[in-house]
Amino acid sequence: MNKEQKQEVIEALKSKFSQYSNFYITDTESLSVAQVTNLRRHCFDKQVEMKVAKNTLIKKALESLDNEKYAGVYDSLHQVTALMFSESPKDPAVIISSFRKSQNGDKPVLKAAFLNGDIFVGDNQLVNLTKIKTKNELIGEVIGLLMSPIQRVIGALQNRPEGEVKAKAEAAPQATAEAPKAEEAAKPAPDNAEKAAE
Repeated sequence: MNKEQKQEVIEALKSKFSQYSNFYITDTESLSVAQVTNLRRHCFDKQVEMKVAKNTLIKKALESLDNEKYAGVYDSLHQVTALMFSESPKDPAVIISSFRKSQNGDKPVLKAAFLNGDIFVGDNQLVNLTKIKTKNELIGEVIGLLMSPIQRVIGALQNRPEGEVKAKAEAAPQATAEAPKAEEAAKPAPDNAEKAAE
């Protein structure tokens, strides 16, 4: 690979690192060509982009973007490296985990993950990464929590006997009608108020 080709790869990687705020660094060494093709298919199905590149080129691309921001992943750039880029912080972890189960193996190995600025290093982080909640899952939980009290009220109203609901509905207008009468009775008569003033 000549200098121009290396620069093209670095620019392509920079574009991917800028486009995605989540990426995984994996070791695919010892996987056969058929297994790598199968892994790529899994990635494609989940809208995860997989790129294999030389570690030195990956490091140069990251350093040129923000050396301090990505410094925590540099130690993971060794052996054969496959990058997984995703909008979802969870999908690559799920892909790796399910691929391992289907192959009855321990490859690919997770070397590091960069998720919205947080860095997770080591294969032992994989289980935790599969449990991360996505933005849509969190929004769904919040909506569920907000809807829960409303659903309880509706459920309570629907489960009441019809006569009880009608009786309460009829009692409400009577109570509001009686309230003004009580206020009128509490006011002193105008003649009495004037006499008291004299």
